[in-house]
Amino acid sequence: MPHDPSKHLVYINGELFPPDEAKISVFDSAVMLGDTVTESTRTFRHRPFKLDQHLDRLYKSLKVTRIDPGLSQAEMKELTLRVLQANLPHVPPDEDVWIVHNISRGRSVAGADPTKQRSQATVIAFTQPMILTDWARFYTEGCHAVTPMSRAVPPQSLDARIKNRSRMAYTLAEMEVKLVDPQAQGILLDLDGNVAENKGGNFFIVSEGVLKTPSTRSALAGISRATALELAAGLGIPAQVVDFQLYDIYTADEAFFTSTPYCIMPATRINGLPVSDGRVGGVTRRLLAAWSDLVGMDIAGQALRQLAAVETAQSLHPSNHTKKHTDG
Repeated sequence: MPHDPSKHLVYINGELFPPDEAKISVFDSAVMLGDTVTESTRTFRHRPFKLDQHLDRLYKSLKVTRIDPGLSQAEMKELTLRVLQANLPHVPPDEDVWIVHNISRGRSVAGADPTKQRSQATVIAFTQPMILTDWARFYTEGCHAVTPMSRAVPPQSLDARIKNRSRMAYTLAEMEVKLVDPQAQGILLDLDGNVAENKGGNFFIVSEGVLKTPSTRSALAGISRATALELAAGLGIPAQVVDFQLYDIYTADEAFFTSTPYCIMPATRINGLPVSDGRVGGVTRRLLAAWSDLVGMDIAGQALRQLAAVETAQSLHPSNHTKKHTDG
């Protein structure tokens, strides 16, 4: 079972706090405006994966949004590792954590100029248990990928390469996806009908042996996306960065998502139609195996162990999960 997050300390502007004492002002621009850039890194066997690349992307987002964190990238890395080391004693050997950064512009005052930075930036860094149970079955069964009615925010409005906490558009789109299938995973299309991205990841197809993924024009430049392309090159799998539409997914041989927590999530249905024969494909399995080799652990195995532990706990204590509550 994933470990207790209440023991993980949270960094806020130079201090470490227990989670129930980690607070920011209700007037912070994170609350007032959703004016926050973010990064999420994960560990494998307690070691951060591509932390430098995540921090590179964080500092590009900070530059473009004109938020001054008051820390150099090297200082941000040092404090990140300090937070991780402070919390690792609470992490079981076979479990891992998210490492999350949220950085806002600081205090905001309602008025004519929301861009004015009225205080130092708010810098938050924390760890949380890497809970993979919701995705675990997809490694072997594949997920159902569904396109919502809503479209991706066009790059003319907000560049998708800025990783930010203003997630309302993604959340509403995901609600539309869940109306079709509560377990479905969303694929956003752009205004021209090209595949863009998932709410928290990138999308790939395999057609006639070629791996294909959209450009970062309307999609986050994912670290996991880059890793999948690197692994494909190492395996001799040809890859293209190219526009494609729903027709191309419907007729593809394989499809999968990439994202920090699960790395690779196979998709075996798209809007109710099977992808090829409806089973996880060989290229997807090869890439996931190569990723496991890269990080020195069985990625799918970790998720499946978590799921087995949850199911065992439920079978031993069914009353905890079937108890009905009534209003008094």
